[in-house]
Amino acid sequence: MSHLLRTAFIPTKPPSLHHHHRSSVLPNVHTTRPTIRFVPRSKIREIFMPALSSTMTEGKIVSWVKSQGDKLSKGESVVVVESDKADMDVESFYDGYLAAIIVDEGSSAPVGSAIALLAESEEEIAVALEQAQKSAAPEEVAAAPAVTESVVSSESVGVEKQKKVAEQVVAPAIGTAVHPASEGGKRVVASPYAKKLAKELGVDLRGVVGSGPNGRVVAKDVEAAATLAATEVATASSDNAAAAAALPGVELGSTVPFTTMQNAVSRNMVESLAVPTFRVGYTITTDALDALYKKIKSKGVTMTALLAKATALALVQNPVVNSSCRDGKSFTYNSSINIAVAVAMDGGLITPVLQDADKVDIYSLSRKWKELVDKARAKQLQPHEYSTGTFTLSNLGMFGVDRFDAILPPGTGAIMAVGASQPTVVATKDGRIGMKNQMQVNVTADHRVIYGADLASFLQTLAKIIEDPKDLTL
Repeated sequence: MSHLLRTAFIPTKPPSLHHHHRSSVLPNVHTTRPTIRFVPRSKIREIFMPALSSTMTEGKIVSWVKSQGDKLSKGESVVVVESDKADMDVESFYDGYLAAIIVDEGSSAPVGSAIALLAESEEEIAVALEQAQKSAAPEEVAAAPAVTESVVSSESVGVEKQKKVAEQVVAPAIGTAVHPASEGGKRVVASPYAKKLAKELGVDLRGVVGSGPNGRVVAKDVEAAATLAATEVATASSDNAAAAAALPGVELGSTVPFTTMQNAVSRNMVESLAVPTFRVGYTITTDALDALYKKIKSKGVTMTALLAKATALALVQNPVVNSSCRDGKSFTYNSSINIAVAVAMDGGLITPVLQDADKVDIYSLSRKWKELVDKARAKQLQPHEYSTGTFTLSNLGMFGVDRFDAILPPGTGAIMAVGASQPTVVATKDGRIGMKNQMQVNVTADHRVIYGADLASFLQTLAKIIEDPKDLTL
């Protein structure tokens, strides 16, 4: 889902009249409605960093789809913004010209702060550039990239020269899978900054796979390609050197700042420390579940979907485990059973949500899960697809981990850590020794709401469903 840029006129003298306009925002995301302040002589609008989720405090500019000086139409994509969980295309709310880019690609800005200026007419671009220069702090102007300096300092230059400067960086076309490149007559999807970086690093964009929207190559893809190329030609002189070569982009001994997603994860983990939690473990025999999975795997069913479905059915019978406490004074019996499943990503973690998992059939649930994973890897999840979970699953079984404890996500009542299903020697009820596949699960829960007996009942119900999984395919 695209989002509209919120903008406001910049006055050249104290305004005497105020008007309000509507801003396109996400459902359940509270944002201040911006004010349009009319300017007597020119109509220069500030383009603000939009709030793309309820937890977003700042956003990072992944790429400017349009270049400085380009003409914009209402509803046209202008910039790709990285929130704490996903990358989203942001559209223009007005017709006009992208007069001045204030926040460059790769830089971050608080929600509500100006990231660019929009001029209503071509003649007003120079006015916007002058406004951008005056509003910039001295240290910010000194640190600005060379291209930005040349544009900002061109306040005395005519419109035609400004257009030539803007045309030095080719903007990708909107709504297409391929975009015009600047060299060789080839066509490649790439942001202006990515092209500039590729030229500096000597990377051929034709061989780079883009991770941005519509396959667009962004700066991080160019950096990764440059690192990979350096790794391929390097020879490992020691075990440590070989280990470093196996991890592109990792420089031993270096200090690396958190990404936007890592910052969000860090905040959530610190917030979780305020919740009193406890943990209960259980051993579940998986022979029947393994047999069912082997039988229906060819139909596209995933083990994650089977575990999510089994968990949802167990929560139907134990609704208190699906509840949540947010204010410390009351708790809510959630009306829906939405299973969030932790997915590891490059530089972070996200929890796509399988909504109403108890009501959706296993085949549809599996298809939905694959779709969510693909969107998560591409950083294209919408807020309702990762922020509406009522119970969380974290599965490390595919890595051979037999047991672990998970940290409770804020705003939920419980999270279940699932280990690998492994052959285990067990004593049968008739006193004989046998071999069964078993897995360990550990549930971390909010003790303000959920008690030991509640978790014990839930885990007993879950074990019965997994050990006799006939209801999973109904």
